[in-house]
Parts: sequence; C-alpha cells; structure tokens
Amino acid sequence: MGGFMSNLVIFEAEKSICGVVNYKIIMTKELKPRDHSLLLKAFRFYLQFVNSGLYFRKEHIVGIEKVPMNGTPLVIVSNHQNCLNDPLSVAMNLTDRRMNFIARANVFKNPIAGKFLRELGLLPAYRMSHEGFSAINKNRDTFDAAGQALCDGETLMLFPEADHQDKRWLGNFKIGYLRIAFDAAAKFNFERDVMVLPSCNHYSNYFHARTDMLIRFGDPISLKPYYEKYKEEPRATMVEVNALVREKIKELMLHVDDLEHYDQIDFLRETGYGRKYAISHGYKHNYLPARLLSDQKFVSAIQEAYNKDPEQMEAVYADTAEFAAGLKRLEIRDWLFIHNPKWPAVLLRGLGLLLLLPLFIVSIIPTALLFLIPKVFIKKLIKDHMFDSSFHVGVSVFVSIPLCFILPIVLLWVYLNHWWALGYMVAFPFMFVLAWNYMRLFWKFIGTCRFIKRSNREEVKRLRALRTSIYNRLDALLK
Repeated sequence: MGGFMSNLVIFEAEKSICGVVNYKIIMTKELKPRDHSLLLKAFRFYLQFVNSGLYFRKEHIVGIEKVPMNGTPLVIVSNHQNCLNDPLSVAMNLTDRRMNFIARANVFKNPIAGKFLRELGLLPAYRMSHEGFSAINKNRDTFDAAGQALCDGETLMLFPEADHQDKRWLGNFKIGYLRIAFDAAAKFNFERDVMVLPSCNHYSNYFHARTDMLIRFGDPISLKPYYEKYKEEPRATMVEVNALVREKIKELMLHVDDLEHYDQIDFLRETGYGRKYAISHGYKHNYLPARLLSDQKFVSAIQEAYNKDPEQMEAVYADTAEFAAGLKRLEIRDWLFIHNPKWPAVLLRGLGLLLLLPLFIVSIIPTALLFLIPKVFIKKLIKDHMFDSSFHVGVSVFVSIPLCFILPIVLLWVYLNHWWALGYMVAFPFMFVLAWNYMRLFWKFIGTCRFIKRSNREEVKRLRALRTSIYNRLDALLK
C-alpha cells in the first residue's frame, strides 16, 4: 500500500471486536504528481518545437477549459487515427501535468529505448497477436503502474480501440481503461473521484506536413456516481460507462458510419461540395474547428438522404466514384473546376515563382534533409500508410533536425560566433516553411497548367458535366 498511501494524511482508527485496529480514510490532501526532470522538460520542449512548430501549420485546442485541474486522477480517452501524432499532440498541449500512455510492447524491445520511453511516460501493452499468449500476463504490471500514476494524481491517456483506424470512424472500445480507473478508485477506498475525459483528434490531412490538427475535449465524466454499482456488478458497470464514453467521443469527432460508401462520402466532403456546404450553412470552411462541425452536419445529412432515397443516393455514389477516378487518371484536382484558371493568371503565378526561386534555393539547402530522409525511408520501411506522418515526426526528431538544425548551430558557434548561431536558429523555421510552401505552390502551378492544357478535351468536359450533375442532385437530396 505504500505507493498510494503516501498521499493520505488523516485516518480514523477503530478497534474491532477481535482487537484489531482498522483504519478508515476520512480525508486526503492534494495529490502531488511526479515532477518532470530537467532533461525531460528539455526534450518535451524540443518535441513541441518539431511537432507543433514545424510539422503542423496550426494546432487548434477546443474545450481545454474542461480539462480537470492538475492533480486530479484523470483518464483521457480518445479516438485513434494517426498513430504517434495523436498522443504527442495532446501531451504537447497539456504541459502542466505528468502524462502517461500505454503503447505497443514491441517498441520497448531495446533496453535503452525502453528505459527512455518509460521516462517519457510510456508503458508497454502486450498483445496476443504480436507477443504471444504467455506475454499477456505482463499487462498486469502495466495496469498496476498506470493505476499507481492515477493514485499519484497524474494523467493517463488511452486509446480504447486498441489500434489506429484508417478512416474517420470510431471502432469498438476495450474496457481496460475503466478497469485501471476503478482499481485506482478502490485504492482510494472509493473516497476520491476519478475522472474520465472524452477527447478527439481530427486532422485536415493525415499524411501531409504543414496542415492543421484539432484536439477537442468533451465534458469530463465522474466515476463517483458509479462506485456503488461497481462494487456489486463491476463488469456490467464498466460496460455501461464504456458505452457512454464511446458515445461522447463519437459526438466530438467526425464519424462516418457508412463504411460501404466511405470513400465517396469522404471525397465529397473534402472537395468543392464540402466547401460549398460549409459556406451555405454559415461555417468558415478554412477554419478546422468550424469545418469539423460542418462536416459532421454534412455526414449526418447525407446519411439521412440515403435512408430516405437509397436508389438516388446509390446513383450519386456511383457517379462520385467515377468522377474521383477520372480526376486521378488525368492528374487534376477538383478545386481547379471551382477557380477555372486561365493562362494569363497562371503565367503571372509562374513569374512570381521564378522571382522567388533564389529565395527558395537559399531556404532548401539547409532544410533539404527534412524533406528527403523521411521520403526515402517511408517507401522502404512503412507498409501502413497511416504511419507516414508519425514516421515523418520521428525521423525529424532523431535524425533530420539534429543534422539540419542542431549540428549547424554548434558549428557556427564554434567556428564563427554566437551571433551567427543565433541568426541561423531564428531563420531555420522560416526557411523550412518557405521551402515547403514554395514546393506546394510549384506543384499547384504544374497541376493548373495541366488542367488548362486539357480543359477543352472531351474527358475534362465530361468530368465537368458529371461534377455539376452530382452537385445538383445532392442539393436536391440534402434539402
């Protein structure tokens, strides 16, 4: 009992008939989570620089005022759609607390890496499909460590789907996180509240850097009202709470329930129709928190339209699939039909790119490895496309940034002076952003030229007519 009892300060003692003294907790002091070591604080700052400063263009945090104060035994539960980026982004935005995570056991194989990961707050989860049946018993130690963290007033983050999804969809939940939470409550003699905080992660694009991501917190769920029922029916109580938590997370996120037509729904949402729908319903289409609300409304409306008229919607989905395949075949994008660019505007854009070329060259030379290293290794090492962005961040943290950013600063400091080093440190993020945006604009320029060159061809004319037909039928069906 020593681990959690160190936080308990006042006891009421009473003698039983047999003369044995029983202790009952009647009050507790504020819990004191472990502080971060100086090394850990420095590494978290470095991670924040890479993840929030370089990789993402902008991070939106919605509902952070709903997060219980530090020192509250708290389990954050979220959907899982982007591997490393999901927990990392939450941890980087809740820097006031000691965060703990449960991760796949295979990443702990190396003893040095395992010790480092544990210091960061990660705990291993052993899976029968990967580590075998004999390793499952080791999860008891992980659950005990996670429960101890809650007893110390720390925060535990878990993804009950037990694996990441490759769609904007919420899978079934395991109840292990509630077992940990109720075990912690039992160690408190059910006197202290343990909270579960529903959360969601949402991305404007899963795979590209310099895009937006959103963390959205819901209302915390107190487990205290369930304590008495849990004592009588533990599993039934956990199943009940689990269903509630999953429903709350589903309300926070973009959940496309119709997996049969998922590709078509997601395509329509991301293309011009989704933009048009957002604007017509009063949402800022280029502001991710507002666009999430619009997309939730759109998915709900399109599902309702399918329930009312499945035959018409099946025809719309079939034409949408044909339209998407045509765009891919011709290597053009839907937004070109919106802007309908002409040669004078495109040539002017090309002139602007030409004028900015010297600045791009200056920017790409010190930042090139940030673009090249992940791309080279992703093709060889990554089979699951949903790991791409996590691999980008991981390689940047441990390879690209040390080579492109830290090493040059040290060399400039040693061989020139600290002013050169400081200047490079300040300029580097701007050079990276400039190089990234220049390449993005360059490929948009190439795509625009391709579109104009093919705009009078029969295939493009057919796609334009098909697009108009799809949009007009959707307007009628979604009224």
